[in-house]
Amino acid sequence: MARQLDYHTIHAIFERFQQAEPEPKGELEHTNAYTLLVAVALSAQATDVGVNKATRALFQIADAPQKMLALGLDGLTEHIKTIGLFRQKARNVIKMSRILVDTYDGQVPCSRAALQSLPGVGRKTANVVLNMWWHYPAQAVDTHIFRFGNRSGVATGKTVDAVERAIEDHVPVTFQQHAHHWMILHGRYTCLARKPKCAACMVRDLCQFEEKTI
Repeated sequence: MARQLDYHTIHAIFERFQQAEPEPKGELEHTNAYTLLVAVALSAQATDVGVNKATRALFQIADAPQKMLALGLDGLTEHIKTIGLFRQKARNVIKMSRILVDTYDGQVPCSRAALQSLPGVGRKTANVVLNMWWHYPAQAVDTHIFRFGNRSGVATGKTVDAVERAIEDHVPVTFQQHAHHWMILHGRYTCLARKPKCAACMVRDLCQFEEKTI
């Protein structure tokens, strides 16, 4: 784990991210809050590309909890069988949809606690939905962010929750809205787990990672 960077260095890093991609977007395809929630829940231990491939046809016929319940467990399972852990995920989506209909009038709630009370929805999923749909500066820490945050010194911590708090504490407020997207994309395409592309990294000179690749 690198040392936690100072304010000015972190500000400089996010300035570069912002200049390169002013409006970063999540890569999961969705049409409303419900399809976003389902897509993020399905993406656990799966790739965004794989989830998008499975949900394109699914969301054409089930873009609301009532329609998902009408499709049923077997119908949903058939659509997402190419995704890892698809059987458990299908059960969670059906249970989630039932709760949304019975408790929230078919609407996706916009509080973290309410979202996390839904089957298959953890803090990371809730934060993604809050950030992407309601533009709340929630920080959804995945493996890419955890790795980049600790390698670079942008947000250090031994746990996901600690890294989330470090982002909230150390990243300037002006960058909070898009912080987790910039970090995810950087971790996914540049700061790779086994062979980071340090030579192509736009923040290489500011990063604290000692084992930079040539």
